[in-house]
Order: sequence, then C-alpha cells, then structure tokens
Amino acid sequence: MGEDPDMIRKDIEDTRDRMGETVDALGYKTDVKARAGDKVGALKEKVTGAAPSTEDVKGGAKQAVGIAQENPLGLAVGAVAVGFLAGMLIPSTKVEDEKLGPMADQVKDQIKDTGAEALEHGKAVASETASVAADAAKSTAQEQGQAHADELKDTAAGNAQSAREGATQAY
Repeated sequence: MGEDPDMIRKDIEDTRDRMGETVDALGYKTDVKARAGDKVGALKEKVTGAAPSTEDVKGGAKQAVGIAQENPLGLAVGAVAVGFLAGMLIPSTKVEDEKLGPMADQVKDQIKDTGAEALEHGKAVASETASVAADAAKSTAQEQGQAHADELKDTAAGNAQSAREGATQAY
C-alpha cells in the first residue's frame, strides 16, 4: 500500500502501451484486406525471385550444349522425333497418298488415340494433384488460424490480467 505514486503511474503507462499494441495487433488481425495485400506482396516477391536470370539461362544453354556433345546418340534420337513430328504436320503428296495412304491413316489414328489417352491421363493426374494440394492448403490454413486464435486469446488474457493488476494497484 506504500507504493510510490510515480511507480504506479509508470505501471499504468506501461499497461496502456501494451494495451495499445494489443489493440493495434487485433486491428491488423481483423483487417483481412491489408493482410491479404501483405500475403500477395510476399508471394509476388517469391515469384519474382524464382524467375531465372540471364546468367542462369546462359549457363543452362552451355550445359545443354555440353550434354549434347557428351551424348550424341540422345541428340540424334531427339532430332528424329522432332523430324517425325514435323513430317506429320506437313501435308502429304499425291504419290505418298497412293503408296502409303491406308498405312498412314492407320498410323495417324493410332497416334491420335495414344495422344487422347495421354491427355486424359494427364487431366486425371492434374485433377488429383490439385485436389491434394487444395486439401493440404486448407489444412495448413486451419492450423495457422487456430494457432493465431490461441496466441491472440493468450495475449488478450495476459493484457486483461495486467490491466486488472494495474487498476488494483492504482486504487
């Protein structure tokens, strides 16, 4: 009961400062628009940092040239594949149609079927991956939300206790 009035005033001032910080923190937590803007800004920085630099692209090109020189057979197989695809895109001539017509049509049909199957499989994998990613994001968001709520609850309880103690000491 014999506390110095200056100490009591200082305690009250400290409590007010902490309460002000808590109110500011609560205000930020409830300002969804500002928090979303902060998240978008952080994501934008990550994406910008993920883009390769000119030096990275040059290094990758040099590495590709080195691999091609070390593995000419792989390069030849790739060139044949590109040539085959280019040949498929070029219209056929009358002689080709007469000589290879039925077989070419059969090969084209098989390629279309295989391509369609690959496309469907790719869609299924992409859909499954998106579902898993969405579930993981939802789970993480729930965990983070609960952690923030618990932290906020603890902070508010501590500040309320401090305020009660400060008010009790003031009287």
